[in-house]
Amino acid sequence: MSTRRTSSFVVLARGAARRCPRCGERRLFSRWFTMNDQCPRCGLDFVRGEGFWLGAMAINLGVTEAIFGVFFVMAAVLTWPDVPWGWLTAAAILVNAVVPIVFYPFSKTIFLAADLLMHQIDNPDPHELEAPVGVVREDSSAPPRA
Repeated sequence: MSTRRTSSFVVLARGAARRCPRCGERRLFSRWFTMNDQCPRCGLDFVRGEGFWLGAMAINLGVTEAIFGVFFVMAAVLTWPDVPWGWLTAAAILVNAVVPIVFYPFSKTIFLAADLLMHQIDNPDPHELEAPVGVVREDSSAPPRA
């Protein structure tokens, strides 16, 4: 049995790839906007309580606005001094409408990965569980304590 913890980079990379941050399972969504209640492989619970997914919403908003900012500045710089403000405004509205929809499931798994890293004690990897200190496993060759 391995006592190594999965690295933070791997956990976040799994989240960025829409995978379970704990085990790497891919089948977390039944539809684009519908996430399962738990991981079908390791059983990680995705239903964490009311308001839990506000962090995913914040990540989605941050990524959307970062993409919008880069797009807007690059478009303005590349077309300066005759910036087509009407087209740029229409494209900016489109970016702000499409990116959150496309990024939605990724924001949920990224936030789940961040939460898992922050609360690793509450969500241990099932393959890395060890017996608590002072508890002797039945398959152990150690003599029973008196």
